[in-house]
Amino acid sequence: MKLELRSPIDERAGISVPDEVEKLSTPFNGTLGSKEGDEYQVKNNIIDLLGKEPEFTSIAQSTNHWKLTAAMYEDIWRKRSLSLLSGEDFPIEKEHELLIDWTEPKEGGWYLDLGCSTALYGRALKAAQKKSHIVALDFSSQMLEEARLKAEADETDMYFLRADGRELPFFSNTFDGIVMGGTLNELTEPLKVLYEAKRVLKKEGIFFIMHLIRSDVWYGRLLQESAALGGIKFWSVNESNKLFDQAGFKVEEQLVKGIVCFTKLRPA
Repeated sequence: MKLELRSPIDERAGISVPDEVEKLSTPFNGTLGSKEGDEYQVKNNIIDLLGKEPEFTSIAQSTNHWKLTAAMYEDIWRKRSLSLLSGEDFPIEKEHELLIDWTEPKEGGWYLDLGCSTALYGRALKAAQKKSHIVALDFSSQMLEEARLKAEADETDMYFLRADGRELPFFSNTFDGIVMGGTLNELTEPLKVLYEAKRVLKKEGIFFIMHLIRSDVWYGRLLQESAALGGIKFWSVNESNKLFDQAGFKVEEQLVKGIVCFTKLRPA
């Protein structure tokens, strides 16, 4: 099965993606397009469906487009963040174990790393199941470029796609699984993104989410109120689950560690 994108200008038109785009050992550059005549650039294996930089609606979103943020995100912050936020020793290897256990990537399966940043989750899925296909999607060029470098260094082949999570460029029922690590809190329209995730996920597919929940201690709430000024949202577990339910998902499993919440969802 080849990756076929849905044209941003005509939802009935497909854009066939050559298999070579997935092979990161050989740089792929050129254009892709649909029969409607719309064309999109591919630069160093990264497919860009947005073209111009999007308008930023929060500080949190704008910082994701800084080269420094992309360079520091995984090695400086992400590998230590869960231990800091959960209040216990929670190495990234433990997070990956949970990801693989709940997602169960299968041979020939298709998986979307939604709001991928440096594709930490996507690379972990591919390492666990070499014969799966991973699409890593983000709207930040800087994050995708860093993700591509890390994937090539890991000898991990996958697709990289710059697109908007509110209008996913895929046909319905494309993916066996979707993963999202930490992105939910930064979305300006989280329900719209969740609706789109539900649309492109297969009926028996799995949606794995890690997000931060509202602190139940005063100093934690104070810090989160400051973060909210930058556009980061926090919900309680119950509020999060109501959001998932509204988007058409049911909670199958959930694990809370401090203000870190892991949730395994399936379409209701």
